[in-house]
Amino acid sequence: MAVKHCTQTTRYKSKTNLNLSKLLRASAFCVIVKICVDRPRQSIRLVDATQPTSNSCINSKPVDSLHNDELDPSSNIQTSTMSTKKAYEQDGEEAREIAKCLPYFPFKGIPRFYDIGGFLEKPDVFQQIVDIFVARYGEIGIDSIAGLDARGFILGPPIALALRKPFIMMRKQGKMPNSISSDEYDTEYGKRRGLTVQRDKIKKGDRVLIIDDLVATGGTLSSAIQLVHMLGGTVVECACVVELKMFIDPPEETGLPSRTKLFKTHNIDHVPIWGLISEDVLTVEATLPDGYVDDGEEH
Repeated sequence: MAVKHCTQTTRYKSKTNLNLSKLLRASAFCVIVKICVDRPRQSIRLVDATQPTSNSCINSKPVDSLHNDELDPSSNIQTSTMSTKKAYEQDGEEAREIAKCLPYFPFKGIPRFYDIGGFLEKPDVFQQIVDIFVARYGEIGIDSIAGLDARGFILGPPIALALRKPFIMMRKQGKMPNSISSDEYDTEYGKRRGLTVQRDKIKKGDRVLIIDDLVATGGTLSSAIQLVHMLGGTVVECACVVELKMFIDPPEETGLPSRTKLFKTHNIDHVPIWGLISEDVLTVEATLPDGYVDDGEEH
């Protein structure tokens, strides 16, 4: 009997020690969790993408963003509502600085062909342009952004990502399945076949922002506007980095095509167009190498 009693006592003590061990481990876990929760969180500083790099051709200035600010983790206020609002004007201070990175070349038979490759190689300048467009269109209510083949495919996606909106490609004919086409149109280079867009990308009532690098005669934009209207959408605005004002409504004696007349002909003269920079401030002539040849092809 004594042996049996001793065995039972030993089992009881072992069970008690096991429970005590579990209790201690659970208590330790609770302490660790409390320390992690109560520990003050550090403020986060984001890299300012608008600050000039060593090879920048302009002294870029930060635009409507919080890149330089420390974020308060306890705040529920969205970045867009905390940022300082600013209305960017065509040929304003920022535009004049960006224009220094847009040289012109004699190309495709045109004395002044403006090359956006000048700012694409400058990340700080490219970011500034994106920020300006995001600031302009962040609160006007758009459902999607359409970019035109091909430079609109460069500018549109970063703007769409920043605004968290779908990006739609408007391409040359024969490039996309399940698409519709607009009528052929005229440009400063000559006649062009209509653009295309996929049928399911724009729904009736959608508010669409159209993006391209440059507007001159307005032929390409008119084609894009028609596509949006064909699918029942509304064009909020056509936005370009460069607007050549000489084509808005030139005098008859110049022989230049009139964008105003073209838009009236297609009943789209109610659609606004905005360009950040005009030819008035695009004065940087590209340095041409010896033996430069204008080998531009139709596109």
